[in-house]
Amino acid sequence: MEDEAFEQLVSVFNSLVSWVAAGAMVFGGVVPYIPQYRDIRRTQNAEGFSTYVCLVLLVANILRILFRFGRYFETLLLWQSIIMIATMLIMLNLCTNVRVATELSTKRRSFIDFDWNYFWSWTHFVDYVECVFAFTLVAAYITYLLLDSALYVETLGFLAVFTEAMLGTPQLYCNYQNKSTEGMSIKMVLMWTSGDTFKTGYFLLTHAPVQFWTCGLLQVGVDVAILFQVYYYSRYPQKPVSHTVSHTTSAKAL
Repeated sequence: MEDEAFEQLVSVFNSLVSWVAAGAMVFGGVVPYIPQYRDIRRTQNAEGFSTYVCLVLLVANILRILFRFGRYFETLLLWQSIIMIATMLIMLNLCTNVRVATELSTKRRSFIDFDWNYFWSWTHFVDYVECVFAFTLVAAYITYLLLDSALYVETLGFLAVFTEAMLGTPQLYCNYQNKSTEGMSIKMVLMWTSGDTFKTGYFLLTHAPVQFWTCGLLQVGVDVAILFQVYYYSRYPQKPVSHTVSHTTSAKAL
């Protein structure tokens, strides 16, 4: 009787752990953007957040969803991509509204102008939606035509996760240029590192396609390199601490 009760308790505990892990996997990627969203709304200033973060994550997650048509992966990862796309669109909507409210110029810049000088710097949120929709249609059509090609499918999966894995490199390069990590949130980098480590471990344990865990390891490597910069530049200062670091240069800036 006691053994049955113990087994039931273990079963309930395992189920609880599985649900928590699944929730962390699906929603963990959007958590770092919650304080950024609240800060932009509070200050009505979006200069500290690069909207190219949204561009990169939108492209990466759209490609990941298309990859699933050619190579099945877990449904949780599909939901993760859908929620991340929704989050990035919400961030874009807020940043666009704030910028329009504070911008002195009244000239409208739109997606259908096809002016590369203002790419991803359009006036209204609907222009970003049009761009995302157009990219999705083109990518989906190409995927439909080449879905039987194993080379294309594997390349598509690699591009999806590799794009996301490279999010930390602009911050890494920015720190290198400034010879300092002043102005960068160390807590946020620790959050990236823990999240990317958990995600990579999840990929390995669930036998996700090789592209997922390979680029996950690369992403963790970039995070660790940034943390090493924090240690190195604090221990061996390269320039006076009075300099100012621009937050907008980071594609992963918060």
